Amino acid sequence: MTVMDVAAPAPRRTRAKKTPTDVKTINVALQGGGAHGAFSWGVLDRLLEDERIGFEGLSATSAGAMNAAVLAFGLGTGGREGAKKALASFWRRISHAGMFSPLQPTAFDRMAHNHALENSPAFLAFDLISRVLSPYEFNPFNWNPLRQVLEDCIDFETLRECSTVKLFISATNVRTGKIRVFENHELTADAVLASACLPFMYQAVEIDGEEYWDGGYMGNPAMYPLIYKCDSRDIVILHINPIERTETPKSARDILNRINEISFNSSLMREMRAIAFVTKLIDEGGVDESKMKRMLIHAIEAQDFMRELGVSSKLNCDWEFLTHLRDVGRERATEWLDTNFDALNQRSSIDVSETYL
Repeated sequence: MTVMDVAAPAPRRTRAKKTPTDVKTINVALQGGGAHGAFSWGVLDRLLEDERIGFEGLSATSAGAMNAAVLAFGLGTGGREGAKKALASFWRRISHAGMFSPLQPTAFDRMAHNHALENSPAFLAFDLISRVLSPYEFNPFNWNPLRQVLEDCIDFETLRECSTVKLFISATNVRTGKIRVFENHELTADAVLASACLPFMYQAVEIDGEEYWDGGYMGNPAMYPLIYKCDSRDIVILHINPIERTETPKSARDILNRINEISFNSSLMREMRAIAFVTKLIDEGGVDESKMKRMLIHAIEAQDFMRELGVSSKLNCDWEFLTHLRDVGRERATEWLDTNFDALNQRSSIDVSETYL
């Protein structure tokens, strides 16, 4: 499968080339969420089309880490258009790999455009098995189809030498419970897979004698690298996991899903509270702004849409579903650009206290 096989949206008409002073440089924070990460693909695809936007740092976890690594590799080897093609190729390969998985929507679900897998016998069996057996038992050979996809899409030696954008990929150290942030020069397929290693699905990934699980437990994604290691004050958060839900979950599966959402949002909420606290100190004159960095926070999300998706749809790699998520991401990114572009480099476009406190 080649990039030319991908049915991606036609690029917009080429604009006049922007000078460096016209470009607003941002950092992007990408959450994880399995197949729902295709939403972030759409957001990034749309941002890449806007030459008024420049990228300095990418902090990411799980599916977000894969998007970030592919984006950085594409930018470094082919510029904006190269990044768009690399992302499209990556998700097309994800879909192709998923074709060989037993976790498929039923024919009825496909006709009804139901993207969940609750009616799939294979999913129901896997859901039960994963609650009883560990991946060391049901997957003793540690097979992970994502490894081949990543290695087909990214030349990690080239990526490690890339300085076009700063990468910060988070994983959780199983032994210490601490976050490990891998930067450009440390990136390998193992590092990205460690960031996406859900412990109920995959064996821990060993790197330099330490074993790692999904980075979402300690940073989904981590904000502090973007604060301390990047010059841009603007952080655009791409939300995958809903922060709020209107109804209390009642089924066992929905309860577990809500627990995971709260857990995977908790580290982000803590860091955002710290940012809100520092901002308040600066605003009230309690600290010299020359000694503290005022961060400008923005968010692109689709909580209304994501709340309607079942947790099982995170394992649905059907191309129709992935491109639907991409199109929603592009739509939300366009709305955000139209409404909030002028806020970049000037102010936060969301109320951090109201959103995260």
